[in-house]
Amino acid sequence: MAKKAVASMQKGEGRSYAKVIKMVKSPKTGAYYFDEKIVHNDDVKAYLAK
Repeated sequence: MAKKAVASMQKGEGRSYAKVIKMVKSPKTGAYYFDEKIVHNDDVKAYLAK
């Protein structure tokens, strides 16, 4: 599934987007989980700063 998303981002305007994977700690259980999102290249630093 991830290969399809990455492969489709290689055509045309898709190169201006990046797949960002962020590790987040759950406030309820204290366990960590991974949050994956496709964001514009200009917004990557802002997304990771949250």
